Amino acid sequence: MAEPALQRGPSHPAARRTFWTRFLSRPAARVGGGLLLLLILAALLAPVIAPDAPNAQSWTNRLLPPGPGAWFGTDAFGRSVLTRILYGGRVSLLAGFLPVLIGVTFGVTLGVIAGYVGQRTDRVLMRLMDVLLAFPGLLLALAIIGTLGPGFQNAVIAIGVGMVPGFARLARAEVLNIKTADFVEAAGALGASAPRIIFRHLLPSMTSPLVVQATISIGSAILSTAGLSFLGLGVQPPTSDWGEMLASARSSLPRAWWLAVFPGLMIALTVLSFNLLGDALRDALDPRTRLRPGGKGHA
Repeated sequence: MAEPALQRGPSHPAARRTFWTRFLSRPAARVGGGLLLLLILAALLAPVIAPDAPNAQSWTNRLLPPGPGAWFGTDAFGRSVLTRILYGGRVSLLAGFLPVLIGVTFGVTLGVIAGYVGQRTDRVLMRLMDVLLAFPGLLLALAIIGTLGPGFQNAVIAIGVGMVPGFARLARAEVLNIKTADFVEAAGALGASAPRIIFRHLLPSMTSPLVVQATISIGSAILSTAGLSFLGLGVQPPTSDWGEMLASARSSLPRAWWLAVFPGLMIALTVLSFNLLGDALRDALDPRTRLRPGGKGHA
């Protein structure tokens, strides 16, 4: 099915604007993308940027405030907070991407099956999703970790399972909306198999809302993982992420304020960057914005 902007012909300004042009024209995309790029580069280049090893202790430099030689200060064991933030960023960013990958993989699969097959299969799968949605996300994660045990891997699984129902319901709604379209019915009338219809027509047509939802969910996953680590159920020492650093800082507050401020600031900036990217993606992929000369979105 042709997009409304494309139906106006190639001479229309909206028809000439590519997705990346629309996306990068938004301040939220530039700010969020630039911030996220810096965070990812800092995590990847941690061995180069960090002043020492993440668990290097110095009993003569315990609880030093931020200053030259220890820009983010040191903790109760004399470890550099800057170093632990850089290395912890690797874990925290993975903790955002991996649960969303689990949620998208299983949620979209179940949602597409429920929406395309329909009838009894739809009812059974959606009631199962309703059961999972009946539990608050953190409570469901705690129940899963209580069964599997604490640790980074189990925390990722627990948060990923909690994201499955949301993606499943979104995928199902998109399939129900798209499968009655003329081009899908025409493909079925021409003898296309169900897998071909799903992978060739349905999935490409529902990419936009899934990408937006996945981008915003990464920030939520980072917050959830940090919360579990704060409770001692996520990353286990000596490995650290930003949530575990916040938990370790409790015993030194308010005297050593930097132990909580810098990890908390990193969590806030990372979540903000993904939320900004999600908003920019939503506006850039919204077909209604393509009809407006500036592509600025609806009022």
